[in-house]
Amino acid sequence: MNADLEHTTSTSYSPLPDADNHRHPSSSTRQRPITLLSGIFLSMLFFSSLIALILNQHNQPHLDDSRNKESSRAIPVSRGPPQGVSEKSNIELASSDVEDIYPWTNAMLSWQRTGFHFQPPKNWMNDPNGPLYHMGWYHFFYQYNPDAAVWGNISWGHAISEDLINWFHLPFAMVPDQWYDINGVWTGSATILPDGRIIMLYTGDTNEEVQVQNLAYPANLSDPLLLDWIKYPGNPVLVPPPGIGTKDFRDPTTAWLGPNGKWRVALGSKVNKTGITLVYETTDFTSYELLENLMHAVPGTGMWECVDFYPVSTTESNGLDTSFNGPGIKHVLKSSLDDDKHDYYALGTYDPISSKWTPDDPELDVGIGLRLDYGKYYASKTFYDQNTQRRLLWGWIGETDSEAADILKGWSSVQTIPREVVFDKKTGTNVFQWPIKEVEKLRSKVTVYEKVLLEPGSLVPLDVGLATQLDIIATFEMDKEAVKTSVEADVGYNCTTSGGASSRGAFGPFGLVVLADEKLTEQTPIYFYIAKGSDGVAQTHFCADQSKSSRAPDVTKLIYGSSVPVLHEENFSMRLLIDHSIVESFGQGGRTVITSRVYPTKAIYSKAKVFLFNNATGITVTANVNVWNMDSAHIDYFPFLNLER
Repeated sequence: MNADLEHTTSTSYSPLPDADNHRHPSSSTRQRPITLLSGIFLSMLFFSSLIALILNQHNQPHLDDSRNKESSRAIPVSRGPPQGVSEKSNIELASSDVEDIYPWTNAMLSWQRTGFHFQPPKNWMNDPNGPLYHMGWYHFFYQYNPDAAVWGNISWGHAISEDLINWFHLPFAMVPDQWYDINGVWTGSATILPDGRIIMLYTGDTNEEVQVQNLAYPANLSDPLLLDWIKYPGNPVLVPPPGIGTKDFRDPTTAWLGPNGKWRVALGSKVNKTGITLVYETTDFTSYELLENLMHAVPGTGMWECVDFYPVSTTESNGLDTSFNGPGIKHVLKSSLDDDKHDYYALGTYDPISSKWTPDDPELDVGIGLRLDYGKYYASKTFYDQNTQRRLLWGWIGETDSEAADILKGWSSVQTIPREVVFDKKTGTNVFQWPIKEVEKLRSKVTVYEKVLLEPGSLVPLDVGLATQLDIIATFEMDKEAVKTSVEADVGYNCTTSGGASSRGAFGPFGLVVLADEKLTEQTPIYFYIAKGSDGVAQTHFCADQSKSSRAPDVTKLIYGSSVPVLHEENFSMRLLIDHSIVESFGQGGRTVITSRVYPTKAIYSKAKVFLFNNATGITVTANVNVWNMDSAHIDYFPFLNLER
């Protein structure tokens, strides 16, 4: 073991119970030490210490009135980090003082519940777990608290669907009832073996609050519903290796086959502030060997959780099984960063011999480059749908209101509409994410607007009927030569630090305003903004402005977004899935995606409106829009099962 790694954590691993009915983990787990070039880590440690010293000098507290005022305000209860997982409460809220809590009515809270996004009937939900397809049914598992609308007592909820849109709730798949998961049945992934067996690896939080990996499998593979799950009697099958903190070892991926015929599983962890991916090999999923090389490490990114790893074809449009490798393949490595609660990904090359992954562009590495979603989105997970040969992506949409409101309404969190993921052949630098085609079955009445002229300062209402469940596809055309020849510079534009949709420039913003009341007291604009640097190069930004989305003070109202590639022959395009308090926005075919969580108080039910707008000062835009009203999905308890209602 490299000396630097041996001393990187002050938390040593406490031996787990060695009860008579449990095999000691060491007998089922062979571990080789992690070996990295000591010089690299010495350099990393030196620079991280230097940066910490500089930051400490520049961040000395200033005792002023504003600081004293802020310290007197109530802080939301932190949920998750004390147990060793990411934050599960809305710490972004400045205050939870009683006088700041909005007087929500039952009508307002009832309206917030979605019509076609998956969510359980009540209580708390977070990470998607182990999605798979089996005997005609899609199975979806998720982190769930059966007792309350806040995080805790985490079990595995279970639902099934024939089309990934309409769902039946089933009994819990797993609950925390063993010493190795008594503090939580946490995130995991499914692997389908060539003979059809299903392997489920998941993280458990032990009675000593140590993160371990456990094995579970269906009791009866011939049951299409997979109602009963068996936890392997020899659990845990993996424990934190030397040099890894007891709370820094979680979220096993789907396994893939290595060139030696052995299965490989990746897990997320960290060394100091360096996010890392560990890889284990196994032949039977009960005994494992830690590979010498880290798959990948990125300094300064902190704890990696919910790691995902899968191939994408650079030539075909279909998805690939996780074990697929060869010519015309790139591999996506994705991590959910505990430090900033965002999902990052990068494209790269995987060497199965060394089991190392190398990013195509080091400046777009995991945690410092592209994000899967620039809004409220976390803990995503893909699976290969062998039924349709697609790579499908799930993501958790958390709440951005107060816990008091969540408790009042009795539920918290939603899952995104599953997205198909494919490589962007045109740019070669990113993936496309697009809502699965099955969601289009919910479309009903369509309203079409063609060649709507939007001069500078235009605001055009769209008469689309009830505007709380919509699927909108819009394209915008303009004179690109006018942009190209303009000398106006807009250096350093950034969606999140801009003034939002009300901040006007020569070439933006322009787009759609959704979930708005007639007087625009509340509004959520989704828009493009073209900025030019001092070098004359234009860059397009795709943004979602929540700053005026609600009158309620106990709601986080951020401006989301990022740059998005728009090729010369392309018009500006966006697709919006609007479902009450959720807006999923897909820019340029899904090159950039933003999920918004909004809580209007006035722009609800029949008061919700949609507008086209052009707030640019220097261009006229022509818009073409198709708006579909969306029916609700059928989400209910499975018939004939005696389940709680």
